[in-house]
Amino acid sequence: MAKMFDEWKLGTTTARNRLVRAAACESLATVEGRPLPELADMYAALAAGGVGIIITGFAYVTWDGKSSPNALGIYDDTFLDDFKMLTEAVHGKGGAIVLQLVYGGSKSRFAPEDPRRIDMTGRTAGDGVPNIRTLGPSAVAGPGTTMVPFEASTEDLARIRDAFAVAALRAKRAGFDGVEVHAAHGYLLSQFLNPLFNKRTDEYGGSLENRARLACECVSAVREAVGEDYPVFVKMNSFDDKSDPQGSEGGYGEPESEQVARWLAEAGASVIEISGDWHAFTPAEIGNKPFFGEFGKRIAAQVDADVVVTGGWRDPNAIECYLQETDVVGVGLCRPFICESDLANRWQSGDLTPARCVSCNGCGKRPGLPCVQNA
Repeated sequence: MAKMFDEWKLGTTTARNRLVRAAACESLATVEGRPLPELADMYAALAAGGVGIIITGFAYVTWDGKSSPNALGIYDDTFLDDFKMLTEAVHGKGGAIVLQLVYGGSKSRFAPEDPRRIDMTGRTAGDGVPNIRTLGPSAVAGPGTTMVPFEASTEDLARIRDAFAVAALRAKRAGFDGVEVHAAHGYLLSQFLNPLFNKRTDEYGGSLENRARLACECVSAVREAVGEDYPVFVKMNSFDDKSDPQGSEGGYGEPESEQVARWLAEAGASVIEISGDWHAFTPAEIGNKPFFGEFGKRIAAQVDADVVVTGGWRDPNAIECYLQETDVVGVGLCRPFICESDLANRWQSGDLTPARCVSCNGCGKRPGLPCVQNA
């Protein structure tokens, strides 16, 4: 396990190993987005369990970009002391922590009483009339929701870009070891990349270069705000649809994603985290192999940035072989660390039994992500 437990130097941060706790929405924040003490306890347990880097659940950068009812928010300076509670808890156990930044848009989950909802009386579902006060690339219902956003103006996009930068600086001031721009999983920046959701005809729509413009501008603005050596992660999809990984049906596929990864690295990303349509897979379905391993291997050979591949990892021997045989720097796991917060320490101690997690997704049904097996 030599490679997996090597130190990893990322600019101003050094992680003790190559195991990344990938982000999940823990739903342990107030309605305003302030983290609760239970979240600090969760992260402290993960750090004590030996994980190298913890990536938090997403934190929305503007009020209208709130991503779920009890998600973290990083849109106000008054939240700094609340977030220091998280960073101090992790650093006290020898870990590193990265804050994930997001604008949710129409992929978000909205509580019934959410003031951003608009009365739909007399409207036809799917008629393209906005029914939430949040922004999207176009007035197209969000993936997996019935929410139709307002089409963002160029002034709106400038505000969002600047909000990512200011939020990143807040994270740095709160003691986070890096930030991650969330451009995956169907949230706003991800939707801009996909022509099925981005129907624009201006400089942010049409060609791949135009569709990638907002994500690249956000990364560039974040990089300028936090300085040259501060770690800036970007999470991106390898493809958006399991049934069409090449994007041949007019969506967003691997060939386009390869080019976008290169642009994001040029814009200032120091780490590219590869993800995708992970809900569509189980480890057993693809022979207990990583979901996006082959794509991550290709990206790592192309970009001037470290690459992390997330999704499907369960076997420490498979992780070690992958890191030895590719240019990929780290691997991201989420549900296995929910099941076993001390998984990294267990593997490092010599117990190389695969993770107990069976990908049942039962953990995602309640705040705090309680594991069904452990219950």
